[in-house]
Amino acid sequence: MSGEVTVLTPTGMLGYGYREADFESCVRAGVDAIVVDSGSTDPGPSMLGLGHTLVTEESYLRDLRPMVRAVHRHRIPLLIGSAGGAGTDEQVDQMVELLRRIAVEQGIALRVAAIYSQLPRSVVRERLAQGRIEPNARGELPSESDVDSSEAVVAQIGAEPFEAALSGPVDVVVAGRAYDPAPYAAFLVPRGIEPGIAWHIGKILECGGVCAEPKGGGALATARADSFDIKPMGPEQRCTPLSVAAHTLYENSRPDLLAGPGGVLDVGGCAYEQLDERTVRVSGSRFEPTPRRLIKVEGAAITGHRCIFIGGIHDPVLIGQLDDFLARVEAETAELHPELAAGSASVRFHVYGRDAVMGQREPNPVPGHEVGILGEVVAETPEAAKAICTSARIGVLHLNYPGQLATAGNLALPLTPLDNPIGPVCAFSLYHLMEADGLEHAVVREEVGA
Repeated sequence: MSGEVTVLTPTGMLGYGYREADFESCVRAGVDAIVVDSGSTDPGPSMLGLGHTLVTEESYLRDLRPMVRAVHRHRIPLLIGSAGGAGTDEQVDQMVELLRRIAVEQGIALRVAAIYSQLPRSVVRERLAQGRIEPNARGELPSESDVDSSEAVVAQIGAEPFEAALSGPVDVVVAGRAYDPAPYAAFLVPRGIEPGIAWHIGKILECGGVCAEPKGGGALATARADSFDIKPMGPEQRCTPLSVAAHTLYENSRPDLLAGPGGVLDVGGCAYEQLDERTVRVSGSRFEPTPRRLIKVEGAAITGHRCIFIGGIHDPVLIGQLDDFLARVEAETAELHPELAAGSASVRFHVYGRDAVMGQREPNPVPGHEVGILGEVVAETPEAAKAICTSARIGVLHLNYPGQLATAGNLALPLTPLDNPIGPVCAFSLYHLMEADGLEHAVVREEVGA
């Protein structure tokens, strides 16, 4: 297939919402595929470790209904990556079930291809023993216990499984954990688009209209062999060379070379040209295949249970000596709870209004007239976490300090209950590159609906 190919991404994350009228206007104007991301590790490891989805079922259904109507009316495919948030096999099945419900509602039939990217722990253990897993960014290799403690392990697939799913008749592809640009490349490259252009489109479009001013909503790209044009879905938004180039640099360890499964996208020689008020043309993207096929594996383990409290401090005398005060609270809490000294539990205070976001990297850690305190306790059991959290909260509320004037309480607490258990805590037990040769990712096809 030659000529131009247009891909639409209506929202940067499935379930985050978008304006249906803008979406339908773009579809009526002509698009060849709809591609939308559904997952990320940005929210942390809990979705993978606990099986939670990124948004509610109702939010997924709301976003999917107009897309399914467009698929049926215009006979264009819909590609969904990282189903449910973490892309586990269970989350893929949940997404297929939502599509089944929508198809039944609308009285239509959908040909669905499901790609499963969850890995057995035995495969990871075997490749670890064979030296086929690389150290992570901190130079650490996983241990066998890291593998065994993982509640689930997924592989961040590249373009090949999507290409396999698209090789037969299909209306919707639902994939497990996937490299965000992979479905774009899988759709575009077989249609005559240079790999560098295809992967660059995926890099930008997977976040929807974040590349626009003002950011938000969706975006679409029209590709040809050696360049692509990108514009936002919303008519009040515009893309500029700066906004598109800036988003190209976003979330990268270095700005010019973007590594992914199967190769490296080189954007160092790209040109960004303003075509009209809302559209930017991008050219010069190159993709260099790598000789070794590596795939990122992600695993998550439950490491404890968390309980929190939140409150505010307005006393300038206390704010001026807050670090020493909180250190005393932590010390006195540790006297009551030996788990803290043993290292099986922890207390942390996040001081909002000073350095809660950047911590020690904060360039201007000067507090304002009031600060917020988020106290966070992690322990081996929910009961221990709540007991320690209660002690820490009481300490912040009532511990004395030099120069104290008021004795009624140090902390304004806006919420009841005062101490709030929020469930198990997860950590990434695996976040490593592994040799991908020989890995098979099942593609299951079925027809859902009428």
